[in-house]
Amino acid sequence: MPITLRKVLKTTAYVGGGIVGVVVVYAVAAVVCSAIPVGERSQPTPGAIEAYILSNGVHTDLVVPVRNPEIDWTQQIRYVDTPAADSSMRYVGFGWGDKGFYLDTPTWAELKPSTAFKAMFWLGESAIHATFHHRPKEGPDCVRIYLTPAQYAELVDFIRKSFDYDAQGLVEHIKGHSYGQYDAFYEAKRTYNLFYTCNSWANAALKAAGQRAAFWTPFDGGIFWHYRNRGPVN
Repeated sequence: MPITLRKVLKTTAYVGGGIVGVVVVYAVAAVVCSAIPVGERSQPTPGAIEAYILSNGVHTDLVVPVRNPEIDWTQQIRYVDTPAADSSMRYVGFGWGDKGFYLDTPTWAELKPSTAFKAMFWLGESAIHATFHHRPKEGPDCVRIYLTPAQYAELVDFIRKSFDYDAQGLVEHIKGHSYGQYDAFYEAKRTYNLFYTCNSWANAALKAAGQRAAFWTPFDGGIFWHYRNRGPVN
């Protein structure tokens, strides 16, 4: 075997081994850090605000009342931003993520390698996906939490600081994009990456609200592990 070819093969093997090693370390860190609990799940108390943690199997959303004394979300997230413009919805869910994933990849079958690469390595932009709901139904992928007014104020502050705003202080609606009849997209701050994913954002939001969360997790399962099989809080 020529020396040059031998060197190429050896270098390729080293690079491949290095990539595999990084993936293994990342996966182990994700499992370990996801299992470490932070905070406590709040109990229902008089005046508590009901919110929900909702997963579609990949992304985690935080679902909160459309209106309460703390905030009226429709002052920024308008019903008319969605195709249905249905003002009967009483809850709104927020998810944060890579703009390319959100807008250009409605299904995993349409995922482009360039989109994934940009998202993983700090090269893309971010967006917030807002979805209006009737009262969510608790189940394997939806859990209810109770927030004191002070905790909810912290959660509101976290979500509001995640939006990007125009010169008039208004959220920037990304027109022409939605997954269905009741959702819309908005420009957001920060950059998606391997260590700060859509689920990392939701996990950080729960921490900000003083709720049970993982120490760090890039996956929805890292959040729900701390809520599943522990029984509902009534």
